[in-house]
Amino acid sequence: MFQTAFTLSLTQFARTLSLPERLQRSPARNLALEGLRQRNLALDALFYDIKVITPEEAFYLSDSLAAEGAIMIVPPSGGAAITLCETVDEFVLRGGDKVQALTVAGIGGSALGAAAFARNVADAIQGPVAAVVSGYGIADVITEAFGGHFLFGHLRGLRPFLEIFDDIAGRPKVGAHGDESAARTSLDTRTVRALLADSRLSFRLLTGHSKGNLVLSAALHDLHKQDEARIAKLAPEMKIVTIGARIAMPPAFTDVVDVMGAWDWFGEINSRPFIDADRRIPHAWHHTNTDLNGHLPVTATLRDILATSPAKAEAKTGEYDAASQDELSTAAETVAVATSPIGSKRRSATIENVKHAFAAGILPNAPPIEPGSPDELQPPKTH
Repeated sequence: MFQTAFTLSLTQFARTLSLPERLQRSPARNLALEGLRQRNLALDALFYDIKVITPEEAFYLSDSLAAEGAIMIVPPSGGAAITLCETVDEFVLRGGDKVQALTVAGIGGSALGAAAFARNVADAIQGPVAAVVSGYGIADVITEAFGGHFLFGHLRGLRPFLEIFDDIAGRPKVGAHGDESAARTSLDTRTVRALLADSRLSFRLLTGHSKGNLVLSAALHDLHKQDEARIAKLAPEMKIVTIGARIAMPPAFTDVVDVMGAWDWFGEINSRPFIDADRRIPHAWHHTNTDLNGHLPVTATLRDILATSPAKAEAKTGEYDAASQDELSTAAETVAVATSPIGSKRRSATIENVKHAFAAGILPNAPPIEPGSPDELQPPKTH
């Protein structure tokens, strides 16, 4: 807990130092929201494994803590430092074309929580991960008045409309800010959609936690409406892992694994009731902070999911080494999960095959099934 408290305190201190500069750009908005953003930072410190973020990285991220739509490149622990990008083009120039995994966190929406969740995923795949910041603005304040975190899965259309107030108040222009009106989709959703639609990028793993799953779902559904050819290209090689909330994805994506903690009542009330959990982690609640009891171990769980799913294709990961055989054995043995039947029998994998899979950047896919209705209110057959 000491490292978590230290990282939180350092980020809050650095954030305070940058307040005068931020007040010069949009004084009324930043002054009104700063207290709530600090509160959400504390929430992310509880729900995410922020101790995996170095002090230097925490200081670096503090100024952009609530920059909705900002994109980060998060390498595994012990590797290079986090890189913060303001636009999709900058993300590509800084090496984003080599990144094959995309994550979106939820809860507080801070850059610190998003980076911590992304690093857990990066440690699982031993490769860099892209993370989109959800942020916290005027739209989130109003949404909270209607139920906020407790009803985020059922307030899908409200937040994008309310983000008009954020644009009027002069929020930073980052991510896919100029793509379209905020009344249609929120900025974090537009940014995720822009990343997935860009032909220069090739993501093969999408992972979200809590409200982040809703962002991924909305981005994929929007992209399906606008560019079916792109969806047809992405779907066969893409794996989606949702953690802490079950949200319907477009039926073209047949390899979706919904992970829930056995004690996660919070995630249950924000999940679609017609979607069954594929994996339930025993004695786990909604948070992923390994310093606290009842956490959902993201890194170990994701390693187990990737190791036990059938491999479909091979591609190079680049400059990152594969996870060691001992680490993979420990992860597979310590994560006990209950798997719901989804119409196919899982194949076992030897440690040699697992090691080869991570080294080659394999992101497995499930057997193809007949697509269902694209309407999210209809239960996709894949779940």
